[in-house]
Amino acid sequence: MQQAFLKRTLPKLMAFVTVCAALFAFAPRGVDSYEVYLNDKLLLKEYALKEVSLKSLHLDNAKASDRLVIYYTHCHSKTAGTGRSISIKDGQGRILKEWKFADVKDGKKGMIIPVKELLALEKQHAGGQLTMHYAAAELPQGQLLAAL
Repeated sequence: MQQAFLKRTLPKLMAFVTVCAALFAFAPRGVDSYEVYLNDKLLLKEYALKEVSLKSLHLDNAKASDRLVIYYTHCHSKTAGTGRSISIKDGQGRILKEWKFADVKDGKKGMIIPVKELLALEKQHAGGQLTMHYAAAELPQGQLLAAL
């Protein structure tokens, strides 16, 4: 009786294990993530996948004295990258402004952007599409973060 049960269930169990192993083999090992804060208020938290849904940062109520803080964590290191930069690009992909940030020894360190500089760019390019991008030595092709 037990042998008949094993003969019926063992092939099904092995097929299930094989499918699970195949799924886990192709699953991503980790994903980069980023958070955007206006002063201390979280505006955006995303996982940087190849297909991003373009989120907008609304700075309508922001004051010129405010600051935007961006934390970007690389999956493989769980820390900030090296050679980090944030850039604002126009609709044609031209860099309008770029901020470069020092490397961090331990933990995560925010990249601070003065809101007055973002507001000035929005004013200079009113009606145009502006996007914010992150780049680092670990991610030289860059990552689209948000639209302004």
